[in-house]
Amino acid sequence: MPRTDPNTTSIKARQRIEQAFSPASLRELTHRLADILGRHFESTRSSSGRVLNWNEPPENCRLASEYLDPTSPMQHGPEPLVDRFEKLASEMLARGHNLHDPRYIGHQVPASVPLAGLFDAIGSVTNQVMAVYEMGPWATAVERSLVDRIGQAIGFEPGTFAGLVTHGGTLGNMTGLLTARNVSLGAAWESGMHTAGAAPVLVAQGDSHYSILRTAGMIGIGTRNVVRVRLDRQRRMDPNHLNEMLTELRLKGTPIVAVCACACATPIGAFDPLPAIAEVCSRHDVWLHVDAAHGGAACLSDKYRHLIAGLELADSVVADAHKMMFVPALCAFVFYRNRDHRFEAFRQDAPYLFDPSSPGMADYDSGMLTPECTKRAASYGLWGIWSLFGQQLFSDMVDQTFDLGRVFYEMLVEAPDFEPLHEPQCNIVAFQYVPDELRDAPVEQLNQFLLRLRRDLIRSGEYYIVQANIDGRQALRVTIINPLTTTDHLNGLLDAIRWTGRTIPASNVERT
Repeated sequence: MPRTDPNTTSIKARQRIEQAFSPASLRELTHRLADILGRHFESTRSSSGRVLNWNEPPENCRLASEYLDPTSPMQHGPEPLVDRFEKLASEMLARGHNLHDPRYIGHQVPASVPLAGLFDAIGSVTNQVMAVYEMGPWATAVERSLVDRIGQAIGFEPGTFAGLVTHGGTLGNMTGLLTARNVSLGAAWESGMHTAGAAPVLVAQGDSHYSILRTAGMIGIGTRNVVRVRLDRQRRMDPNHLNEMLTELRLKGTPIVAVCACACATPIGAFDPLPAIAEVCSRHDVWLHVDAAHGGAACLSDKYRHLIAGLELADSVVADAHKMMFVPALCAFVFYRNRDHRFEAFRQDAPYLFDPSSPGMADYDSGMLTPECTKRAASYGLWGIWSLFGQQLFSDMVDQTFDLGRVFYEMLVEAPDFEPLHEPQCNIVAFQYVPDELRDAPVEQLNQFLLRLRRDLIRSGEYYIVQANIDGRQALRVTIINPLTTTDHLNGLLDAIRWTGRTIPASNVERT
């Protein structure tokens, strides 16, 4: 086969490559993007557009595909690169979800601090990655500094704990519970999950996130071997029932991988009583894992840190910075109270990657700690904002949004056509809207009405909220996760719900 001469590459191909890597193009497009984003954030902050830019899935998929096709009507000949870039960027914003609009109070995904994205952009544009220290020296240093700072804020003793950053709370829960499995079951990593007796179990809070079930499947325990602990009246794990359950499992000889508690649970934001749970786990010698993906940031707030009291007693903890630390997704922390557990999740060698001539560097090689080998520099945004504004900004944002959760609850209590379904501990509030004509309606009819109402409300673009089912009762649910949301926006939500509800004839509800 003849050798290819690199000099025979077509002139047009070289020109395309040169343009794609051109510093001048990067500079010009970056300036244009700054203008586009500036206008976008002015629009979202003033709520002058729609929160959710709703389009039917086939329409969006068709349009996205047309942009990729050089023969489509979306292509307009030799258009200047900067103009084409502006068209593409504007289309992305026009068809995306406007989380920075103060009327977005839906999922547990924040209006992230926009400036954090600039630090993430540095990592993305220059492709800063991690696996071994020499691949990402500064990214490693940034991650380690934040692990130390947040771990100490949680209450772990300096020098005794370890941690890492991974891509999301689901991967974080999997990593922490895989470590628990390997520690609790001995040689499971090397020999698999073969057991002569009873199958191992995970013991989980009744409202725990679905990632706990996913983890059980992924690490070989099986979703059917997740046993749920009864909840108290505040939908928190009941320590007395936990004690009874662990006692019974021990008597039966059932291996227990871990107890999974919440700080806080997703449906209503309930924080489990961690000191009592930790005491029960210690008594039975069981690993305690706490999913603090949403509520872990309370450790940075003097006003609300009492909610996570006892978090420092857990063997492993997950806390998402891309939730209540208000940075772009994905940036999730996993902590181990005992630093000796940091290598237990992935006990293997990779001689082609890890340098045997520098064994001390293993402590700085992120590939030893996470499922990812190549990992993006996920903590640049958090480090940049912390370095610009200090820790107090995160406390301010937690306080502001948690405070508004209480304010909204009080508004619901005072409104005769609304009913809160719990007293909130944080910025998550579940409630029902019950107009007079449905006051005595069957539960199923009201449930269908609320599902239809939410669908119509979010597709109108007026507000974005989500839904939940609380003990068979359909609920509307908000997470106030934009520090710029005000009581005026919350009052507007109540009015928008009433208006939307009036457009749904009660007689048609059962047919939706």
